[in-house]
Amino acid sequence: MTTKPGVRPARPYFSSGPCAKRPGWSAQNLGTETLGRSHRAKLGKARLKEAIDRTRALLEVPADYRIGIVPASDTGAVEMALWSLLGARPVTMLAWESFGEGWIADVVNQLKLDAATLTAPYGALPDLSRVDPSTDVVFTWNGTTSGVRVPDADWIAAGREGLTICDATSAAFAQALDWPKLDATTFSFQKALGGEGGHGVLILSPRAVERLETYKPAWPLPKIFRMTKGGRLIEGVFEGETINTPSMLVIEDWIDALKWGASIGGLKELIRRADSNHQAISQWIARAEWVEFLCADPRARSNTSICLRIVDPKIAALDDDKQRAFVKEMESLLSKEEAAYDIGGHRDAPPGLRIWCGATVERSDIEALCPWLDWAFKEARRS
Repeated sequence: MTTKPGVRPARPYFSSGPCAKRPGWSAQNLGTETLGRSHRAKLGKARLKEAIDRTRALLEVPADYRIGIVPASDTGAVEMALWSLLGARPVTMLAWESFGEGWIADVVNQLKLDAATLTAPYGALPDLSRVDPSTDVVFTWNGTTSGVRVPDADWIAAGREGLTICDATSAAFAQALDWPKLDATTFSFQKALGGEGGHGVLILSPRAVERLETYKPAWPLPKIFRMTKGGRLIEGVFEGETINTPSMLVIEDWIDALKWGASIGGLKELIRRADSNHQAISQWIARAEWVEFLCADPRARSNTSICLRIVDPKIAALDDDKQRAFVKEMESLLSKEEAAYDIGGHRDAPPGLRIWCGATVERSDIEALCPWLDWAFKEARRS
């Protein structure tokens, strides 16, 4: 039997969603005065507006962009953008992992749009120089299931004619989003700041608002997707008057996460923490012989959803099902030792590991995790 490492992570929570709560989190820190009250009462609307205002401040969103809390997590926010904004002009769809592929399927199969598609296999980016700035563009900033992100937004033309719709759910609060290049941006609470699930955030540029007010899609819109009435934006949606009933407990938890982010130094410090965690993983991979980043290009590697592939010849020679079984054995060993939870790769991704390294994770826990990964690999390989 391989000798076990002497130190365990203090918080072995490395799931890529829901992600680790902030350091020092406790339910006792959450406000409770809104619980059992209507979200449409003065108090409830004030707390929802506070959540929006704090989101704007921490994420450094321009003052003329609208921010709305919407139903159904990041998926709901993306679908609202797709169904409400697309169809006015040609569209280019980008995908390099499962969520981007899902948005392509929705646009082509459900909205029936003749979309141009630029795709790449897991671990790579498509040729972004091929994006036509006269089209609307839909893309994920950070591929949560592939560990591949766009290094920047330089490939988006400043004078573009089309809109950009960006799924930024595992990039927000951990990577520098280039707001002038983004028109409809989405994320969910449960990613980079470790909030709770069920709610999404949709951020609209003035250009996106103009599209909403001047274009009516050819298809009917479900009630929870409607952001205009009589050809005008429903401003209340972006002031805390949510389309459907939110969980006020989730909102209180989100406010707590935002307060923490501001208290430690704001967006700059959140990004630094995620980068530092990524650095710790990188230093370990440089020493390890059995594992590598799924993404070969260092500039395109995510600093949040770290996706790894096993390159040990014995394991790499196995078919995908057997490799997935091997990873599950590693997961089981680590979970029993309370050294790491939920680090298996996404079901649609190539077999491997996925480790969340966002700002709510401590670098000391990443450093403690790495020897346990070596231990679990050796133990599983022996069996």
